[in-house]
Amino acid sequence: MLTRIDHIGIACHDLDTTVEFYRATYGFEVTHTEVNEEQGVREAMLKINDTSDGGATYLQLLEPTREDSAVGKWLAKNGEGVHHIAFGTADVDADAADIRGKGVRVLYDEPRRGSMGSRITFLHPKDCHGVLTELVTSAAVESPEH
Repeated sequence: MLTRIDHIGIACHDLDTTVEFYRATYGFEVTHTEVNEEQGVREAMLKINDTSDGGATYLQLLEPTREDSAVGKWLAKNGEGVHHIAFGTADVDADAADIRGKGVRVLYDEPRRGSMGSRITFLHPKDCHGVLTELVTSAAVESPEH
């Protein structure tokens, strides 16, 4: 069952400049940064608030590390802005299977590693009214069998 908005992903050309904008304008601070080589992005997670299920809600700022990455291609076509919305779930595998059973295309056969050790998958935007949608199981709630 989806429990919360985990994060909103925002594609940007310059991660440092974009981080500074969100820090100076809204007071949001970076709680985590990493480079995800598999996805071809450098990212910063800005924590907005904690949630009742022990998770948090973030803005995820994404700068492509290569032009051929999914975010790099999207940025070249669309420019900076909202890239995706991510919903938190205690079991990304079960929720992805349930949603797939309802006719929505799930982009990964098996969830992949996401930010901060999470497990993620994406839903096709054409099946979600134009919105690239991510499902996330945070590492903090990760079950031992995964």
